[in-house]
Amino acid sequence: MSYETIAVSRTDAVGRIAFDRPDAHNSLNERMAEELVEATHDLVSDDAVRAIALTGNGPVFNTGADLTMLSGDESDESTIRSLASNLHEFMSQLVRAPKPVVTGVNGVAAGGGLGPAICGDIVLIAESARLEFAYPRIGFSGDGGSTYLLPRLVGLRKAQEIAFRDEPIPAAEADEIGLATEVVPDDELADRLAEEAERLADGPTQAYATTKRLLAESFDNSLDAQLGEEAETIAVLTNTEDFSRGHDAFGSDETPEFTGE
Repeated sequence: MSYETIAVSRTDAVGRIAFDRPDAHNSLNERMAEELVEATHDLVSDDAVRAIALTGNGPVFNTGADLTMLSGDESDESTIRSLASNLHEFMSQLVRAPKPVVTGVNGVAAGGGLGPAICGDIVLIAESARLEFAYPRIGFSGDGGSTYLLPRLVGLRKAQEIAFRDEPIPAAEADEIGLATEVVPDDELADRLAEEAERLADGPTQAYATTKRLLAESFDNSLDAQLGEEAETIAVLTNTEDFSRGHDAFGSDETPEFTGE
């Protein structure tokens, strides 16, 4: 399937999505938001895709909503509602995907691009890239999952500082405070993104999916409830082919070939 505003590809077990409006700083228009929902749904529901990589084409990751769509008055409400609805469906699919998501932040990620940048299970960020909340500059509150992810990743007080001071966060600081996993030289980001996604795609998909869900649910569970979920899910995973392969290879020089089954 061809897309106008994003580039989508599959390589072995990795599905790749790239924002592809470099002349517009990869900003979100209504067409891009719709295409992101469609493409992500296809990759998430495809069992042959065992990891998803997200990045931007060109020098920028994503700068949020394309402000040329807006008039700057109350007539923009329906446009923003539509854009946010699709952006949030896209984010929901990535965060809840039963497979690992790796983001490669290749440049500025601001406004509605911030949530997608930091939502990965692994977040790689180029040395020259930076993160920006940006919403107060045009009188907006946060969206795109930013107000959900920031407190969980850096704590409430730091999230408040990011939102209300609205100062650019360089790559090194993003790594230091927990918004990124690893800082990568600019010219190595594409290769590291592919390498990390391929590594995860070769792993035990069901175990990754279960761990991802357990980590997300831990914020709402009591300790006893979480321990109960852990006991149930680890026991169920003994029925998987990946467990059998991992068990057989354990203690030997062999590397198990996980299949995701």
